[in-house]
Amino acid sequence: MTLSLTSALKPSAALSVSYLERRRLFFTLMTLPAIIYVLVIGVWPLAQGIWFSLYEYNLLKPGRTHFVGLSNYVDLLFDAVTRGAFVNTVIFTVGAVTVELLLGFAIALALWRDDRFNRICLALILIPVTITPLVVGLIFRALLLADYGLIGYYLAEFGISDPRGLFANPSSALATLIFVDIWEWTPLVALILLAGLKALPGDILEASEVDGATALQRLRIIIIPLMLPSILLALTLRTIDAFRVFDSVYVTTGGGPGNATNTLMLHAVKQGLEFFNIGRASAISNLTLICIAVIAAGFILLIRKADRKANGR
Repeated sequence: MTLSLTSALKPSAALSVSYLERRRLFFTLMTLPAIIYVLVIGVWPLAQGIWFSLYEYNLLKPGRTHFVGLSNYVDLLFDAVTRGAFVNTVIFTVGAVTVELLLGFAIALALWRDDRFNRICLALILIPVTITPLVVGLIFRALLLADYGLIGYYLAEFGISDPRGLFANPSSALATLIFVDIWEWTPLVALILLAGLKALPGDILEASEVDGATALQRLRIIIIPLMLPSILLALTLRTIDAFRVFDSVYVTTGGGPGNATNTLMLHAVKQGLEFFNIGRASAISNLTLICIAVIAAGFILLIRKADRKANGR
């Protein structure tokens, strides 16, 4: 009897192992297209860019291509244009993200209450996010041109802006680009922070109100500490995106006047597609990638720390 039961169970176990192997093979094959896509679109261009950055490689002089090691990176440290592009990128990122966070938080607080009016307002303010940065840049360029721009003409006419327009003045061009970025991306920050506000425990807020805490005290002691993960998430997304700004700068100022609005990504594109200096362009792109990786890693650590603190761990 025992032998018959054992023999009856053996095919079932073999069938189970065969099913698990087929299931594992099926999921492997399902993920294979995504893996190939990442390798072709992401990993291979990155590896190729690192390789090119180690060479003196100009498309106009392909016969003079030779290995230079880290010389392209060292040259960037002593290049005034690259340093200026880096400073412009940092100023743009800090200015835009700071204002977007403050305005976004104010908008989120204003739309915190869930009613029909606030839902309609939220849908309307999200319209700029649905427009691509390239189109936004073209819209503001058309609006702010001093000769026929709908807004720029009157600004120049009343002496508020330079007669050449806001984008043509070195002292106002970068600030105008920051304003354009704020107009487009503040609603996204507001949406992220609004989601964080709606996730706050209502009993704690109600208890603090019963205890006599003012709105400012609740904001400072309860809301902001509990909102830190959402705040840091918004900061991470917007800082990474702002640091690699290209589209709106390219269509509005092209990095000008002079190099007043030149950014790292725009500088890399100019080196590669205008001067055909692929080695230098790859080095600038890799430098930008390193800066973004450092920023992302720092914010991720802060998010984890804030999340542990908010959960009392």
